[in-house]
Amino acid sequence: MRPAVRFAWLFSLAAGLASAAGEGGGESSLQMWKWANFLVLAGALGYLMAKTLPPMFAARTAAITEDMVESRRIHQEADERAAEVERRLAAIETEIAALRVESREETTAEAERQTQHAAVEIARIQAQAQREISDAGKDAHMALKNYAAGLAIDLAGQKIRARMTPAMEDRLVRGFMRELK
Repeated sequence: MRPAVRFAWLFSLAAGLASAAGEGGGESSLQMWKWANFLVLAGALGYLMAKTLPPMFAARTAAITEDMVESRRIHQEADERAAEVERRLAAIETEIAALRVESREETTAEAERQTQHAAVEIARIQAQAQREISDAGKDAHMALKNYAAGLAIDLAGQKIRARMTPAMEDRLVRGFMRELK
C-alpha cells in the first residue's frame, strides 16, 4: 500500500505542476508537461520495481542461501571423504609396516629352511660319498687281492714248471691214478 500512496502523491504533484504551467504560457507549459510525464513514468516504474523486485531479490537470496547450504554440505562431505582417505592412508602405512615385518620374518624362516635343507642334502651327499668311497675301497681291495692271488698263482705256476721234471710228472700222474682206483 505504501507504493500506491507514493504514486498518488507523485500524480497529484504532477497535476499541480501541470496546472501551474498552464497559467504560465507556451514554452514553459510544454516543459512542465514533460516533467509531469517524467514523474508519472518514474512513479509507474518505481511502483512496478517496488512490486516485482523485492520478491525477485527474495527468491534470489533464497537460492543463494540454498546454494550456500548445499556448498557447505558438499564441503563437509568432501572433508569427511578427505579424513577417510587420510585414515586409510594411515592404515595403509601401518599395513605396509606389518607386511615388511612379516616379509622379513618369512625371509628369515625361508633362509633357515634353505640352510637346513642344504645341511640335510650335504649330509646325504657326504653319506653317499662315504658309501661310494667305502664300496670303491672294498672293490679296490678285492681287485688287489684278486690281482695278488693271480700273481701268486702265476709265480707258483712258474716255480712249479721250473722244478717239474719228467720223473716228477710221472710220479704225480701215478699217484693221481692210484687215488682214482
